[in-house]
Amino acid sequence: MLVEKRPVAYNRSLSAIMKPRWVDKMNTYRFTIGVVVLSIMSAAAASEQQPASNKATVVIDTGAPAKEYNPMIFGGFIEHLGKQIYGGFFEPGSSLADKRGFRHDVIEAIKELKVPVIRWPGGCFVDSYHWQKGVGKVRQPYDDDRWGVREPNTFGTHEFVELCRRLGAEPYICQNSLASIEEMADWVAYCNAKTGRLAEIRSMNGHPEPFNVRFWSVGNEKGGRGYIDKVRDTAVAMKRGDPSIVVTCSGAHGPSAYIDPYLFETVGKHLNLLSIHEYWVPNYQKHHTPDYLSCMMLSEKPDTHIGAVVKSIDQAGMRGRIKIAFDEWNLRSWHHPGFSGHKARKVDYIDPAVAALIKARDKSLDPSLYTMADALFCASFFNACFRHADDVAMANISCLVNQTGPLYVHPKGIVKRTHFHAMAMYANLLQSRVVRTRVNAGRLTRGTESVAVVDAIATVDESGKKWAVAIINRSPSKEVACTLQMAELSIDGTYKATVLTGDSPDSFNDIEHPRRVAPKKIELTFKKGDVSLPPHSLVIVDIPLEKSPLRDEQ
Repeated sequence: MLVEKRPVAYNRSLSAIMKPRWVDKMNTYRFTIGVVVLSIMSAAAASEQQPASNKATVVIDTGAPAKEYNPMIFGGFIEHLGKQIYGGFFEPGSSLADKRGFRHDVIEAIKELKVPVIRWPGGCFVDSYHWQKGVGKVRQPYDDDRWGVREPNTFGTHEFVELCRRLGAEPYICQNSLASIEEMADWVAYCNAKTGRLAEIRSMNGHPEPFNVRFWSVGNEKGGRGYIDKVRDTAVAMKRGDPSIVVTCSGAHGPSAYIDPYLFETVGKHLNLLSIHEYWVPNYQKHHTPDYLSCMMLSEKPDTHIGAVVKSIDQAGMRGRIKIAFDEWNLRSWHHPGFSGHKARKVDYIDPAVAALIKARDKSLDPSLYTMADALFCASFFNACFRHADDVAMANISCLVNQTGPLYVHPKGIVKRTHFHAMAMYANLLQSRVVRTRVNAGRLTRGTESVAVVDAIATVDESGKKWAVAIINRSPSKEVACTLQMAELSIDGTYKATVLTGDSPDSFNDIEHPRRVAPKKIELTFKKGDVSLPPHSLVIVDIPLEKSPLRDEQ
């Protein structure tokens, strides 16, 4: 069991800080910590002893080079399932939508996340999708045999690209790998060609200029030699039409990070990225509601998963040549009982049993599911991407709105879930380069499982003087005393910071209480380097320095 003491006292109580009265972000709080000494010293002086469970040491390796990470890790994914698109981003006729059908409030909220890339249209949905039916003035509705609904096709290629442009995001299109190679190559030409038959059709459909879609995936969650051979031939055909595109394909999906060596042998020279997917709470058929501590036991798994994929790429001799697109990820999968997504299923839409299965998908919309566990898992996932910055070029949370996404959209407005705020903090508050960081922390335990109670990453700007350090305290109820070590510098005084926490680890946002969990701007007073972390929290602190401590930049 985790046994923690309370070694630190704030000059304002922690409970007071977490109450709604500090919604006004201009109000700041000074924390005076008098027990734990935060020594800013050389990494060589760091103690290697296992600390008590309520203590942690974060060592920033200023001797290692600072590396740029790819902001594409803050990407999103939307699929034609549930209320992600229709009733999410796109709701013609709504009083909150413009004349094109886009929801103003949803667009403005997602802009806060600075989403750099969005993947669409699937997902499993893409296996029955034919792009030609979703362009032009006369759209062709059809029966979606993957998810058992009638697809109106009112949201197609033009609408998707427009959505991306409004958000300042790159469009990333996933192809139907069950379609012909010609159909897939034609979609690239329709989007990117300046001249020719398909460019003329695009122009007649209202967009004379090329869409310039850079990112293309050949299929979703596929495998086997037949698929791999088709990826090779499709990649050649697509790049023949536009050599500048970035191509990815299915690499690993689900708990196994195994990648067929035949993929590298056959397609390696044609690929830029390799797609991997994983959801750590599999709600596909049975809906699970694990508690906070159970979710925290999963928070180190993304790091392990990425490491295993990197090993496969390295063993194939492709490391540096092919990078990872973790283009579907989330703590929880969405719920779709009765439909696997991978197998076609013809349905009778008026069958009450089918209607009940489709209605059950709304279980993923329940606001109470998305607690501080989702926020801190999200932060842990990003930390894993930072630690693998050399290999992870993209990540796309699945999904971006509704179902399990960070933004809940309902007919009268929106609710920013806890992981929305974690994403916004990472996208807006960190610096452009990551510096190698080691965390020596006590263990948070549940039965035979355990994870480090603290996780952290450090980022720095080009000058080496502006630092932003993100620190996660996974403990459900206890403060954690943290010692930060960075060269021989000493930190003393007041620093700006942002904290995300809640009245309890199970706190969530809903329509009635949309700001129960929200980031707070605070001031941290470091007295001889002392610091403490609130329970179930994410803290990002800004540390401006007069001189860069990075050895390779001195």
